[in-house]
Amino acid sequence: MLVQAGIYITIIMLLIQLFQYALPAFSAETWDTLTSKRSDYYHPLWAPVIIYEAAFNILFLLFSIYILFNLYAKKMIFPKLMIIFYSASLISGIIDYAALQQIPMARDLQDGNALRDILKSVVTCAIWIPYFLKSDRVYNTFRK
Repeated sequence: MLVQAGIYITIIMLLIQLFQYALPAFSAETWDTLTSKRSDYYHPLWAPVIIYEAAFNILFLLFSIYILFNLYAKKMIFPKLMIIFYSASLISGIIDYAALQQIPMARDLQDGNALRDILKSVVTCAIWIPYFLKSDRVYNTFRK
């Protein structure tokens, strides 16, 4: 149940992030403010970071839905998908943090949440990846 709840929460959080942050960044005004060389807020990494975050959120949302279907179908691939899910989340968080550290304005606005999120991902990986690799319950539920 915890895994299932986590997937649903992830889907909800990704939708919120998409509609509150990612998609509004593509509005003409915001995009021009951050990516135009004439702007005081310009940095050459803003465009790639915004595109990366939006693409990751959309792909991860679709991947989460795919994982949910595999959970309910009790497919053998489900444990591997969850390992990819947790690993990709951690790697993406690190990439996003590293990219934002290169943008002075983004670095100045950070309040420590990004590092806390990376730490949470590390702990999550440390708990759930071994569980999906070693658990008899997982093996018995998701085998042929």
